[in-house]
Amino acid sequence: MARMRVLVVDDEPGMLEVCRDTLGELPSVDVEIEQQSARAAQRLATESWDLLISDVRMPGIGGIELLGIARRHDPDLPVLMLTAYPAVETAVESMKLGAADYITKPFLPDDLLAKVRRILEHKSLREENQLLRRHIERRYAFGDMIGRSPGMLKIFDDIKQVAASDVDVLIFGETGTGKELVARCVHDRSRRSGSRFVPVDCGAIPEDLLESEFFGHERGAFTGANSRSLGLLEFAAHGTLFLDEIGHLPLKLQAKLLRAIQERRIRRVGGTGEFDVDVRVVAATSLDLDEAVRQQRFRADLFYRINVARIKLPALRDRQEDIPLLASHFTARYAHDMGRSGVELDAEAVEVLCHYPWPGNVRELQNVVKRVLAMNRTELIRVEDLPDEIVAGAGVLSDRDQQGFFELREQHVASFERQHLIQLLQNHGGDVSAATAEARLPRGTLYRLLKKHDLNPADFRS
Repeated sequence: MARMRVLVVDDEPGMLEVCRDTLGELPSVDVEIEQQSARAAQRLATESWDLLISDVRMPGIGGIELLGIARRHDPDLPVLMLTAYPAVETAVESMKLGAADYITKPFLPDDLLAKVRRILEHKSLREENQLLRRHIERRYAFGDMIGRSPGMLKIFDDIKQVAASDVDVLIFGETGTGKELVARCVHDRSRRSGSRFVPVDCGAIPEDLLESEFFGHERGAFTGANSRSLGLLEFAAHGTLFLDEIGHLPLKLQAKLLRAIQERRIRRVGGTGEFDVDVRVVAATSLDLDEAVRQQRFRADLFYRINVARIKLPALRDRQEDIPLLASHFTARYAHDMGRSGVELDAEAVEVLCHYPWPGNVRELQNVVKRVLAMNRTELIRVEDLPDEIVAGAGVLSDRDQQGFFELREQHVASFERQHLIQLLQNHGGDVSAATAEARLPRGTLYRLLKKHDLNPADFRS
């Protein structure tokens, strides 16, 4: 395992010696000291570090300024501030700039050890989580979609099959399930990927403009038509036209759209001649079109024409095993957009998300994660940071004294971990490298689990 490097900066030689001697007790940690903050700033710019410990008040470059320098060169570098001036303003300022914690001088060596150990362990865990997240997202990503549930793996297979052909496609799914993402995946994997993908929300265009929007118009076709205008079908020529919520189209336009799709020929509003248009149509709906056809709210012939290839997206509540993947992905994505790093969801928060029914599906989960990050500045998102309606809807109380479910779960997880580790070591005769390969875990993670369960690989060697 690589050794971790800690840089301690203080203008008092005695404090530097105390820190070096105290932190020297930590295994796999190299401690280096600097009395000159200007020299420390140079080293922060040119060397890699796992932790910076800096005094707040120093001649020349002060601790707050040094903190800013450190964060500019390495946004993920944790910083512990030392201060003999326990002013609230100093602590708040340093934490706003990204300090992991601060400690007031004079301090007990055990207090310093505890804080540094916690910070380094969190940094190590965060890096392992980032590595695992990248591995998981590469393994379970399909275009801009993520999933490992049987339902989503089938969707990925369906997209591959449909994209290879040039038939029209109808995508079913509740609001927020990702129908446009599926349509884009179909387009990106088709022979039309080099041409336009044109999305249209059929429920957002005023009814009196629908025909002109779809087919275009000639100059003078109606009041205000001062020039010729292309329609969406013509604009999407050689590419893909995505008709979102096609069930909201009025019957009059459904008839004209049917003819255009059947013949791949259109006439602009106010025009006299028709012309060919080469376009693939992918439609989507959250409505039950079979029922709409029976109630004569949707034309049966148009339904049969676009329902050549059919993809039905599962609701998020029916793909529960994808929720941790999606939550982790959105957390990393929006934390990055907000200029933050190392933000994680703790296990209990993920458990609550998994038990919530998500009536708004993936879009609702996406918005909840964004809201939590906007309202919370800590690096670890806990149950109490989640919106009340999510916790209540999950049927889980946030009071720790009433979380027997989670305690029981931890017992089962611990039992599984121990039995699985024993089986791995037995299978490979105590060979940790082989066990690591089979478990698909980083070597450091496996060693930590072995230590947690008091298992010695040597006991399994012949």
